[in-house]
Order: sequence, then structure tokens, then C-alpha cells
Amino acid sequence: MADVTPELVKKLRETSGAGMMDCKKALVEANGNFDEATDWLRKKGLSAAAKKSGRIAAEGLVAVAVEGKTGAVIELNSETDFVSRNEKFQAAARQIATQALKVNGDVEALKASKGASGATVADDVTNLIAAIGENMTLRRSAKLTVNNGIVASYVHAAVAPGLGKIGILVAVESTGDQAKLEALGKQIAMHIAAARPDALTTKEVSGDALERERNIFRDQAKASGKPADIIEKMVEGRIRKYYEEVVLLEQVFVIDGKTKISDFVANSAKEIGAPVAITGFSRFVLGEGVEKKESNFAEEVAAAARG
Repeated sequence: MADVTPELVKKLRETSGAGMMDCKKALVEANGNFDEATDWLRKKGLSAAAKKSGRIAAEGLVAVAVEGKTGAVIELNSETDFVSRNEKFQAAARQIATQALKVNGDVEALKASKGASGATVADDVTNLIAAIGENMTLRRSAKLTVNNGIVASYVHAAVAPGLGKIGILVAVESTGDQAKLEALGKQIAMHIAAARPDALTTKEVSGDALERERNIFRDQAKASGKPADIIEKMVEGRIRKYYEEVVLLEQVFVIDGKTKISDFVANSAKEIGAPVAITGFSRFVLGEGVEKKESNFAEEVAAAARG
């Protein structure tokens, strides 16, 4: 067998866009012949994946996985919503979410990690592109862990267990009744899905976002013509209102419409039998922040017909 050097594998990956493991296998099959290895990848459909990489992928699935005291959520994107119903795509999303439990939550670390197949997650995604024929992107991941307690999950608009359009994780620390704690965590997770908080506590609100809101409120208050000291009080009042909108513990519980989340948690601790603390949450909305290309299907068909 010809010597397959890392440099040759890297070169083939750069020219073909196929995964590292596939490039190495192609070179082994071709006894180190670069052109034959390129043809091998093309025959397998793997090099075609690179040609799809420029297409916008804003559909797909959010997947969650919880094991013991750890939970993970990932977003695996595709070009069309149709692919989210593909069994191979769903299986891949589940596997990646499970693999995310083993890494630190960083998406690049997740891509570089090796799953059950022995290939990296990034290479598995590349192979999936070749198999299904659409561009796909492992866009982001997050991981939560507790010392004592549970990580609860909730998937909104689920298409299958643990898979859907919105995925929520919430870390709840407590030594109390675990079954009751799980029920509490599920309720909080459902609240997060609906109320869309940006931060857990007021201290976690972005300083830039807070200053921007202050400036807006201050300019609005100045228009009233009131004295400066009154204006500052008005601004602080608006900031408190802003916290109630974006901070989880300051929000009103959507299920009863009147109890602040921090109070709801404190009240629940009595039934659970021990102090309860929410220590973190993650909320992934499919395609959030991705600029989608507007398309006219009729025009695309007509253009295709014209050749």
C-alpha cells in the first residue's frame, strides 16, 4: 500500500470538500494516486457535498439529549423543511445531540469529536450531505450540567421525540424530591419556550444592551419636558420593566400569568422539600438569526426549464 501522508489527505480535502476520513480512505483505495482518489470520491458522491456548501441552510431540526445530570441541545440545519422528516437526518440529529453530552458545549469541539462511527461529527455531516443531497450545517450546540438536581428539556413543535423547531434546556439544582423537581423543570422549560428570556438574572444582561435601552428610555423621557431628576427616576422605572421582559427570574410565569418566576421557584421549594435554584438555561430556535434567501418557486422552475 502506498504511503498516504497527512499532507496528501489535506490537499484532497481542500480540493474535494469531502471529510478527512473519506479523503484518507479514498487515497488508500487509490494506492495514493490523487486523481484516482478524486474519482473515487466523486463516484461515492462525497465531493458533491462541497458544491452544496454555499447554499443557505436555515431549516432542519433542533435536537435535545439528557443523560443523568447533563443535557445538550444542538441545531442541525438543512436547506428545506422536507429533510427534517427524513429518517437519516433525524437519526443524525439525535446522534449528534448525544455526542454533544460528551464535549464541552463548544460547537467546534463537537464537530471535531469522534462518534460511534469512528469518524468526526463534521465528517458524518459531510457524508449525510452526500447521501441526502442538500447542504447541511451543524450550527451551534450548548450543554448544561448540575451537581445535585436535574436538567429538564422541552421541545416545542416536536416532529419526533427530542426533535423539533424549538429546544429548551434548564438546569435546576436541588436535593429535594427529584420527580417533583423534574415536573418543575418541565414547566420552567415550557415558560422559556414561550417567554423567550435573554438572561437568567439581571447581572447577566448585556451591558451594551442595557445602555442602549437606557439611552432610548432617556430620550423618550426628555420629550416629556420633566426635570432631570424625574427623568432619571422614569428611566430606572423603565429599566425595571425591561428586566421583567428579558430576565427569566424577573418574568411573570406564563402558565398562571401573575407569579414572578423567582417567586414560583421559591414557592415550589416547599413542596419539593429543599431549596431550589435555576442555574442556567438554553433556548434554541431553528434558523434564528439566519438570513433566509427569498425565492420565487415559479420563477425557479421556469429558469430550470429554460436550461
